[in-house]
Amino acid sequence: MEISCAKTAYCGGLLSGMRQILQRIDSAADNNQLLPESVANLKLWIDGEILPEWAWNSLWELIEGEAWEELNDRFYKNLAFGTGGLRGRTIARLQTAAEKGELSPRGTPAHAAVGSACMNDFNVVRATIGLFRYCDNYLRDATTNDGPPKLVVAHDVRHFSRHFCELTVSTWQQLGGEAFLFDGPRSTPQLSYSVRHLGATAGIVITASHNPPHDNGYKVYFRDGGQIVSPHAEGIIGEVNRVDLVETGVYLEKNLDGVVTLGPEVDTAYAEALEENVLDPALLKRVRPKVVFTPIHGTGGIMATPLMKRFGVEVVPVDDQEIMDPRFPTVRSPNPENAEALSQAIEKAIAVGADLVLATDPDADRMGVGVLNRHGKMELLTGNMIGSVLAEYRICKLKEMGWLPREGSARAAIIKTFVTTPLQAAIAEAHGLKLINTLTGFKFIGDKLADFEAALEENLFRKEGREIDYDTTGHRELFDLHLKYGTYFVFGGEESYGYLASDRLRDKDANAAVIMFCELVAALKEQGQTVGEFLDEMYVKYGCYSERLLNIVHEGASGSIAIGRILESYRKNPPRTIGGVGVKQFTDFGVDEVFDADGKEIPKQDFYFLELENGYSYAVRGSGTEPKIKFYLFAREEVAEPAALPEAKGIAAENLVTLERAIEADAEERSRI
Repeated sequence: MEISCAKTAYCGGLLSGMRQILQRIDSAADNNQLLPESVANLKLWIDGEILPEWAWNSLWELIEGEAWEELNDRFYKNLAFGTGGLRGRTIARLQTAAEKGELSPRGTPAHAAVGSACMNDFNVVRATIGLFRYCDNYLRDATTNDGPPKLVVAHDVRHFSRHFCELTVSTWQQLGGEAFLFDGPRSTPQLSYSVRHLGATAGIVITASHNPPHDNGYKVYFRDGGQIVSPHAEGIIGEVNRVDLVETGVYLEKNLDGVVTLGPEVDTAYAEALEENVLDPALLKRVRPKVVFTPIHGTGGIMATPLMKRFGVEVVPVDDQEIMDPRFPTVRSPNPENAEALSQAIEKAIAVGADLVLATDPDADRMGVGVLNRHGKMELLTGNMIGSVLAEYRICKLKEMGWLPREGSARAAIIKTFVTTPLQAAIAEAHGLKLINTLTGFKFIGDKLADFEAALEENLFRKEGREIDYDTTGHRELFDLHLKYGTYFVFGGEESYGYLASDRLRDKDANAAVIMFCELVAALKEQGQTVGEFLDEMYVKYGCYSERLLNIVHEGASGSIAIGRILESYRKNPPRTIGGVGVKQFTDFGVDEVFDADGKEIPKQDFYFLELENGYSYAVRGSGTEPKIKFYLFAREEVAEPAALPEAKGIAAENLVTLERAIEADAEERSRI
């Protein structure tokens, strides 16, 4: 079949037909310059005849320039719609002139990168068609008549975020659904809250969280406000995979007729929900901690800054980083886990004499912290430390307030991921609370909260014969009902700087974490104590816990193969020793049956946990959002008295470095198997 005259013109008149394009591709494949998967996907995209002029020009520029490695990276796979949605490059390593076009004032190109493995218009539309079909079928099968599927979409500040947001709602309403979007950028936790608040069937936030500027993503939530989990996840993935590429063509032109732009009342409702996270409002107004806050060019300032000011916190901004900018120009990475991202804030905090530094990532679901020590220096806390001190403070405060019994309650729980510090398990045990471990990802914490909600409603109806509207029931009433009939959620977190203490929404919330940490610092300041001293007290009480994270990065098509080899080898040939230390127990979460504290089976996943004979442990998993394998290392040393703590910290740190080197060397060998 010949390509049309128009498409010939798109290719600059250099090709007379599709046959010649395919010949160039086949020749590259014969010379092992293109992977078989890349060839198949390229031909599918070419045969689909849906590509607009700029996309044809982009492909021809790459083919003519023999940019085979770039084409492999763009087409070696289909951008997988995983259990969280989509995430990938939207600006390619080798950007074509056709894609670049005329840059926006913030450096956004004219078009997202063409490619089956890229985050672009075609994959966004394809995902939206599949999600709509699942939601439509779900509502048709449901016993209640909720009308057409209702979708609410939010976006952060990244390249193409607003465009992808509008393309999504445009596609949804053309398919026959109701679509809602915000008038500008909003945080991921606000999207989670708004799904429940608006009674939506599903929600989407266009974000790549703290990934590099060239990435973007499409994160999906279901009607409970949580990220999609089984069985909905598998159902949605199946529908998305059944969408043929050619179906996307008619939706590539945006039509926003009928799409509803949300008003300020939705912001107000979320702001009121955030206020419930404060346990002692009078304390904040009395002490008024001084905080340097940075949203790192993202959405955090929209809610976090007004919230802190409302409770009397003195907020000092980092002016350069207040500006929403998809390039994140003042940092190497917009990740509050990284010290460099907080360097401007720390410098300012020292200059103005602030009590602490708080930073949120671009979509404001993660929070980093710097605290003032006794010597007037700023120290950065890890996500494990932040979550642990918040959990300890909030449990103690709830007991002081008389909400929680002094002896604790098995109907109150801390939820954490398996890769989060076991210190939080020790905290729960000491306070008489239940500890729930989940797989990595806040979606599993959100899913557990849905279980708690359902159990409360079922038990309340069975015992008292009454029903409640969960979302409109007061905080204190829900607390008491859970302690009587369900499980009250005290705190949840993951080591990767995500925290939550309210089930009004079902994802990690940096806006809430910011005000919670302000309250903690105010309480300690009033007692004449630093956060570091508070943490040391916990180490003496519970044991000296220390953690270390090793990331091994393998990018592109070849990197994906290396990652697969390492993960597969752990299953086929798990280590018997590592660094000269024997492996006491090896748990393969993809094969073994593992249950949480409520007796619920943990979903199968390629995730491994190794307990060592010296009491240390480590976990292994492939990142779901970045081209890397993550190794989580855990240490614990006994501490008999405060004076012994420095030595225990030193021993733990030294042993973790030794363990990390051994794991890294072992992984290098496994990548070549």
